[in-house]
Amino acid sequence: MSKKQRYTITAALPYTNGPVHIGHLAGVYIPADIYARYRKAKGDDAVFICGSDEHGVPITIRAKKEGKSPQEIVDKYHALIKKSFEDFGIAFDNYSRTSLPLHHKTASDFFRTLYEKGEFIEKESEQLYDPEAHQFLADRFVKGTCPKCGYEEAYGDQCERCGTSLSPLELINPVSALTGAKPVLRKTKHWYLPLDKHAGWLRKWILEGHRHDWKPNVLGQVKSWLDDGLRPRAVTRDLDWGVPVPVEGAEGKVLYVWFDAPIGYISSTKEWAEKTGKDWEPYWKDPNTKLIHFIGKDNIVFHTIIFPAMLHAHGGYILPDNVPANEFLNLEGDKISTSRNWAVWLHEYLEDFPGQQDVLRYVLTANAPETKDNDFTWKDFQARNNNELVGNLGNFINRVGVLTHKYYDGLVPEPASLSDSDREMLKKISESAKQIADLIEKFRFRDALAEYMNLSRAGNKYLADNEPWKKIKTDPETVRNIMYTANQIVAALGVLGQVFLPFTAEKILQMWHLPTLSWEDVEKGGELLPPGHQIDKPQLLFTKIEDDVIQRQIDKLMKARKSNETASAGNTKPIKPGISFQDFQKNDIRVATVKEAERVPKTDKLMKLSLDTGNGEVTVVSGIAQYFKPEDLIGKQVLWLANLQPRKIRGIRSQGMILMAEDADGKLVLLGPEKSVKPGSSVS
Repeated sequence: MSKKQRYTITAALPYTNGPVHIGHLAGVYIPADIYARYRKAKGDDAVFICGSDEHGVPITIRAKKEGKSPQEIVDKYHALIKKSFEDFGIAFDNYSRTSLPLHHKTASDFFRTLYEKGEFIEKESEQLYDPEAHQFLADRFVKGTCPKCGYEEAYGDQCERCGTSLSPLELINPVSALTGAKPVLRKTKHWYLPLDKHAGWLRKWILEGHRHDWKPNVLGQVKSWLDDGLRPRAVTRDLDWGVPVPVEGAEGKVLYVWFDAPIGYISSTKEWAEKTGKDWEPYWKDPNTKLIHFIGKDNIVFHTIIFPAMLHAHGGYILPDNVPANEFLNLEGDKISTSRNWAVWLHEYLEDFPGQQDVLRYVLTANAPETKDNDFTWKDFQARNNNELVGNLGNFINRVGVLTHKYYDGLVPEPASLSDSDREMLKKISESAKQIADLIEKFRFRDALAEYMNLSRAGNKYLADNEPWKKIKTDPETVRNIMYTANQIVAALGVLGQVFLPFTAEKILQMWHLPTLSWEDVEKGGELLPPGHQIDKPQLLFTKIEDDVIQRQIDKLMKARKSNETASAGNTKPIKPGISFQDFQKNDIRVATVKEAERVPKTDKLMKLSLDTGNGEVTVVSGIAQYFKPEDLIGKQVLWLANLQPRKIRGIRSQGMILMAEDADGKLVLLGPEKSVKPGSSVS
């Protein structure tokens, strides 16, 4: 028996301002669940931890929209998310929540330790303040024009069009998302974690220590952050919802949610330990423990740079062994959007497809966005169920059960002299188990599932090639060999399937009255079911999904899309706060002609334009590369905001901005004069 390893496995804390959708499942929770189930199947000491992330600005925004308190919002969605996970079979050892007193104490103690060790920078700065709401504005409470791409609905932390990380002070014409008022600058004091202080050891630890075992998408993003230079990051904010900052002079301030949330892994482990009578510390402080974080790509930096810096500064904690982040899952060719209701919600799926949890688990694993963004479609969901689950796995299990009962009254037959074909098939069982294990340990869950299905496919081929139904009367000894071997394959599929398809595997284990078998038993090879072992009559594991069922799901999505289009058409963006005529006159808008255009290297959205302004040429960088080809822009006349303060974008000095309009589909439309005019002509 090999020595067993201790694992602490975490899945990103879901945000309790809405339900869980298939993007969350494919990106984080299914791969984490597969890995945790596998580690336990191998006999490792593994704890699988998660919980609801219940602090932060989006929750307060939703609370204001719904006229409820933040606590009412998190109570509602915590209950919904937790039940959805349980019904779907995500087997957390503990699912906690960050509003618990245990978490508040854990996060406060963590902050206080860093504070007392002098790990924070305390500084006063000017931040945006809403004079009508009488409060400082957190990032998401500020909206304005993105300085990088010109999108007018950018948030104070990020532009959702071009993806650029921002600060509220970088926005052009910022307004309060609470009242629409123009914010003013006021002084406030906050504490910062000096990430630049940790850059040296982080670079060595990640880029030297993990360059071979971390996924390329993770390493690429980390390297980009490190190369760009780490900067101090605020760990507190002015807000009335969250964990209060536990030091004097911090009244009205809470821990920033990015600092508070990952500590939720620790507090959830503590809660699990209290419930089970275990000691939580070895799972976070023993250097022999492996810490694995499952996250989506939007959380890579927090789990590879920021949280490790926090743990290192605190001292005594282990650092993550791996952070196997996935990319994003799209839906029917479009980005999943909770605000547009363009999503497949887990709780609704469970209502619409009762007893079919494993179908969704299978499809999302088989199509997992492990290396690139992937697309979920209902037609593919149907095809995979009907062709792969019904036609392959379900068909094989059913055939073996039916034939065993037909020929041997449900008893595994005593084999005669096994043929080379039989022995080769038995050998494949062991080889498949080892191959699946190797792929899971490399976090290649999609390939591991494919290998599992290949074992079932090989079983079907084995039956088809040997045709026991034809040989039963003429060569009964050979049929005994065939059916003995086939039942060994079923046993292996039942044991190995527990990590991928737990509900289906449980049915197989029950029908075949499988004894207590481990993953290692399957890997070793040899007999899994002895001759004379009794099995039940088989029941169908999967059923075909008909076209009308799928069409209802497609219609539901199309209805959501139409509803959003109608709302968009009938509800234009609100008019911004009024300005004086003198303020308007400060804008110097002129006509310019595009002379040259080229994409900015290593970006998807930026275009470098050379404009003839009638008074020489200027360079403008604009986030329009998704909507226009460079060659289509040359010669076009555009409206150019000439007196916008120049700024560097990707190392290019951008002088001004070209004006665009956004159509009903969210696409950008170039603005220009109806007929050609002299470059430099003023617009008034």
